[in-house]
Amino acid sequence: MECKESRRKLSALADGELDAQAAAQLRQHLDRCPDCARASAQIQALRAAVGTHGTRHTAPAALRQRLQGALRDEVKGKKQEVQEEKEVHRGRHWARLPWAWINFGVASASTAALAVTLALYLSAPSDTERLDQEIVASHFRSLLPNHLADVASSDQHTVKPWFSGKLDFSPPVVDLAQEGYPLVGGRLDYIGQRPVAALAYRRHQHVLNLYVWPDAAEAPPRASTRQGYHLIRWSRAGMHYQLISDLNGAELQDFERRLTARIDRDAMP
Repeated sequence: MECKESRRKLSALADGELDAQAAAQLRQHLDRCPDCARASAQIQALRAAVGTHGTRHTAPAALRQRLQGALRDEVKGKKQEVQEEKEVHRGRHWARLPWAWINFGVASASTAALAVTLALYLSAPSDTERLDQEIVASHFRSLLPNHLADVASSDQHTVKPWFSGKLDFSPPVVDLAQEGYPLVGGRLDYIGQRPVAALAYRRHQHVLNLYVWPDAAEAPPRASTRQGYHLIRWSRAGMHYQLISDLNGAELQDFERRLTARIDRDAMP
């Protein structure tokens, strides 16, 4: 089996979508091809990470109560309409009566469908939540083998020029090795429907990912937690920053303060 054809089927194998014969042929190829086997292992690792840490959104209790109340009122109103219909048409042939209940059932089903649609709409994640989800997913990907940096270097004068021509902006790049946060390297990523700069740092055994892209707004640092990771986001001097790590919140805030101070200092004439 050719490697190109095998790579096309790796996701289907991970999701259990191949028949027994095709799966057996692909596994035989993986036994002989280290490159394809490594790619398959990465897909399996990503699938496991998403399955473990994926976020599901549940409608708030207050919303469920409002919808249940609305449905009860709707059902009560429909029953009243049916009763009035029966009174008006009393004496007509009994065979016509079920149509009132059919109409009631159709109306109730329509109301329930509307309620479900409303619940899904109101419980949908906000723009900030969706952005945090993308950051977490990107952080997961970066932790896979050989995904952390496209340019692996602790020298900011090597990493910063690497982005030239690859982005429509020049991200600030600083090395905080003396402060205990050495630069690991940089890579291109795609967040919020645009290409961004991703800078990787380390603190002991912890990886910190810093995402940078242009933003005219000014916003102070805001911390949050998602799926066991600490995140900090802020906008300053024409750039937006998103920082994520499993590092404890206090040290992550320390990194943000040191980074901001260095960027401000480097920007001084």
